[in-house]
Amino acid sequence: KNEHEEFKPNVILKNLKIDNSVHEISWLMPGEQNGIKVLHSFIRDRFDVSGELRNNPTKNNLSNLSPYIHYGQISAQYIANEINDLEDSDGKNSFLEQLIVRRELAENFCFYNKNYDSFNGFHPWAKKTLNEHRSDKREYLYSKSEFENAGTHDELWNAAQIEMVEKGKMHGFMRMYWAKKILEWSPSPEVAHQTAIDLNDKYQIDGRDPNGYTGIAWSIGGIHDRAWFERPVYGKVRYMNFNGCKRKFNVNSYIEKNKNNS
Repeated sequence: KNEHEEFKPNVILKNLKIDNSVHEISWLMPGEQNGIKVLHSFIRDRFDVSGELRNNPTKNNLSNLSPYIHYGQISAQYIANEINDLEDSDGKNSFLEQLIVRRELAENFCFYNKNYDSFNGFHPWAKKTLNEHRSDKREYLYSKSEFENAGTHDELWNAAQIEMVEKGKMHGFMRMYWAKKILEWSPSPEVAHQTAIDLNDKYQIDGRDPNGYTGIAWSIGGIHDRAWFERPVYGKVRYMNFNGCKRKFNVNSYIEKNKNNS
């Protein structure tokens, strides 16, 4: 084509297979320079308390850098160098572990395990225990559509789903609770795992990423975790519940915040 031909982004967009049911987000702006601004804002305004409040989804204390890393708009090395210049602290060590160790564990899991996105990729002990509890009675059962539309009996779970759909990013602590409850309320671990992947990849701005696949496999399939106390449905896979969340943060505040976003 003529090198001087006018660039028409709207024409290109029309030819792409885009799911228009997923709306645009405005709270996060793309590009390298915006990624650097977000990093410096995090260091200036939130880094000092980020370690202490990392598992509190009612607080705006996360770095919000994962979308920039996912799309190659900022490198983990650049972020690590900036953080490494700060004074030593528990928060600094924790952040660098997540950025470097956990991220590379996730990449290795997906690179070396061809079944990273299926039940067959779960840890052997997790497959065994989930198979042993495959026929356990589920107190609640939901379809993927009911999950997608935040139609469960659990207001906390629904709030997490709404946060993901409306904001394009669910808080990291809630992602664990969210995936584990999908396991608890699905007819099989395979269905649960696929539902979690489908919803995560559809709505998360940092979806379709090794961190997402590994996080779901951790929540449902024991990857990078150990066996815990045995219970129905979960077997020996680590359990999370509503009351445990109540002990960590103001559950009602999180629910109300996301109700207002729906």
